[in-house]
Amino acid sequence: MDKKKLRQEILQKRKSLSKDLVSSKSKKIFQSLKTLELYQNAKNIMVYIDFRNEVKTNLIIDDLLRQNKEVCIPISVPQTKEMILSKLLDPKKELIKGTYGILEPKKEYIRKVNPDALDLIIVPGVAFDRYGYRIGYGGGYYDRFLDKLSKATPSIGIAFDLQIVQKVPKDFFDHPVDYIVTEKEIILCK
Repeated sequence: MDKKKLRQEILQKRKSLSKDLVSSKSKKIFQSLKTLELYQNAKNIMVYIDFRNEVKTNLIIDDLLRQNKEVCIPISVPQTKEMILSKLLDPKKELIKGTYGILEPKKEYIRKVNPDALDLIIVPGVAFDRYGYRIGYGGGYYDRFLDKLSKATPSIGIAFDLQIVQKVPKDFFDHPVDYIVTEKEIILCK
């Protein structure tokens, strides 16, 4: 199956999840994520702001902020198809709908962060396979971003079990994640 078809199929399945299911599955994913040493030991974490029935990240963000860790969120730059990172301190006060309808920091709250400072990246995706390859929304933002990072920076994909597929069609520029956490299991990729 090609990427486009697979993307549509999985997005359709994910869209059919009720708000309550998204919420309860996201809670389970968060509980499992918290058990990983990678997560516990990380100081500077990049985490996305969820939208469109993605795994909810508010529990993760609140947990990291409570522990005084650096929370960095991506901002999409459509002109260059790149992402810049911004340090988040107060989600309730600082965020506004931005590109693609995703919450991003208001101009006055953009605090640029060098991606080299990251010691963990939490990655969204539409579909993942057990080797860590993913399909996103098709913009290539994450692949371009991960390409610039040190290979040593660990990445964890978070997804619902229904987003795990047999095999993701991959291109040479695709970057696999190291782990995937679903509501049912923690997958060590590679």
